[in-house]
Amino acid sequence: MTTGTLITVAPTGAESAKAEVPALPVTLDELLLTAKECEALGAAVIHVHIRDDAARPSLDPVRLRETVAALREGTDLIVQLSSGGAVTDPEASRLAVLDAQPDMASCTMGTVNFGDDVFLNRWEFIVDLHTRMQERGIVPEYEIFDLGHLAALQRLLGKYGLPAGGHVHVDFVMGVPGGMPGTTETLVAAHRMLRDLPDGTTFSATGIGRSTIPVMLASLSTGGHLRVGMEDTVTYAKGRPVESNMQLVARAVGFAQLAQRPPLTTTEARELLGL
Repeated sequence: MTTGTLITVAPTGAESAKAEVPALPVTLDELLLTAKECEALGAAVIHVHIRDDAARPSLDPVRLRETVAALREGTDLIVQLSSGGAVTDPEASRLAVLDAQPDMASCTMGTVNFGDDVFLNRWEFIVDLHTRMQERGIVPEYEIFDLGHLAALQRLLGKYGLPAGGHVHVDFVMGVPGGMPGTTETLVAAHRMLRDLPDGTTFSATGIGRSTIPVMLASLSTGGHLRVGMEDTVTYAKGRPVESNMQLVARAVGFAQLAQRPPLTTTEARELLGL
């Protein structure tokens, strides 16, 4: 594992409502400002969901292309689009995300209960997403919501080959109601299963809600990387709402520095991820 820390910021997501979380960046201008602020602090990747004019989750292809272009022009961040969208988005719209030609895109490795909803990811859809990214030179981040998703990833790579760039990077999304819990014990179990994936596989970890800090500390201590942001966490501490994504990135940077694994630059991150 690298001695530095890859820090990804996921600033918006598709779950929180702007009316309930006023600090959530939902317009392109808000997203771009957030991206610049978080890059200055040490983030190297931005995981992007977009919203429409009413601040509702959207996969509008024109908005996606405009967002990718603006982030590339205004920052040096690695632009990673979500192919998950919202749980109600159809497969065709999720595949069309790749038309915006991001540097990276997420690829969720299986279906999972998502609170009261179901986040559906059929095997045929996963294969389609993986192979389209191979063809277009888009690097995937494989999203792992449960331990069985790692076995599915092993099967995917065995049948359809390595991703674009040749490097395998996964993100453990922990603490979603219905998915794997955001605990040290679970992260250690997931980390052990990486031995079945190609040599050099790297991982980030995301703790939802109150699991944010335990997951960050566990990930750093096992050689992993960090994903933070208001997609996953809207409370900084008990009774204290998050004021901005900068606040979450600054805390992650501080933890990484305490672990003597300082944030990777965007250049170092590109080298790590095979971009």
